Amino acid sequence: METALSDSDLGAQLEHHRRELTAYCYRMLASPFEAEDAVQETMIRAWRGHEGFEGRAALRSWLYRIATNVCLDMLHGRERRPRPMDLGPAGAPVVENLNIPTEVTWLQPMPTPEEAAIADESLRLAFVAALQHLPPRQRAVLILAEVLRWQATEIGELLETSVASVNSALQRARATIAARDMTQSEPVRPEDRELLDRYVQAFQDYDMDALTALIREDATQSMPPFDLWLSGRDDMFTWWLGPGIGCRGSRVIPAGSANGSPAYGQYKPAEDGGGYIPWALQVLELSGGKIREITFFLDTDVLFPLFGLPPRLEA
Repeated sequence: METALSDSDLGAQLEHHRRELTAYCYRMLASPFEAEDAVQETMIRAWRGHEGFEGRAALRSWLYRIATNVCLDMLHGRERRPRPMDLGPAGAPVVENLNIPTEVTWLQPMPTPEEAAIADESLRLAFVAALQHLPPRQRAVLILAEVLRWQATEIGELLETSVASVNSALQRARATIAARDMTQSEPVRPEDRELLDRYVQAFQDYDMDALTALIREDATQSMPPFDLWLSGRDDMFTWWLGPGIGCRGSRVIPAGSANGSPAYGQYKPAEDGGGYIPWALQVLELSGGKIREITFFLDTDVLFPLFGLPPRLEA
């Protein structure tokens, strides 16, 4: 049995678990900002309650119990965070199809350490989006079982339910996930770095011939907070040369990794000619040595500071 922790030991041990708890809460909540809030609340509750903890369970298990309850409280009565492709079929690449649904709160990308997360499929956008189709308790069960590899007995203790209930919830959760389109991107290999460099140059040059060689024919594009998404390279290019022509002349700079995938900050030319202004966080998914999906996250006021991107680029 673990003994009661001193205040100094507790502070260090709580911080030791912060990173993995943040990833867990992000999978539950689909927002890095809400995940950070959930972890902070978990730390506060753990600090306040540690005198009654007295080592009755492993500290890690105790923290996951608190974090799970915090996330379940935050999810109570709230709609899931989707991606545009979760809401309906692909649309035609015309400006009339642009729509920002006021009732939708979108899934947000999360900065991830490339060396740790790039091979972790459980942080990919597609998987996190699929998790949002599960009721909150099923979501917790699946993450704990499939991602963290907890035993059913451990999950039952955490959720204060029976092993039979855990196994039933896990079976239903697996069936729901299996029904989703879970086409996964491939981890970025060293040889893909040249592909990504060529993409950045081609996009900045707005060279459709060069981009054709880099993007799969069956690629997709989405642009949250718009609910329109495009299927196929031809429709993507029709958009880029039509309603999206304002992206011509953009600058694109590396922004590390988002959910284990390459991320870039895109800056469009300012109308006054004085440099470049934020336009999108581009997250690229790769497959078969080409780009299979591009997400343009347009909420730059929120996401650019999160990914350490400057508020403006000089000319």
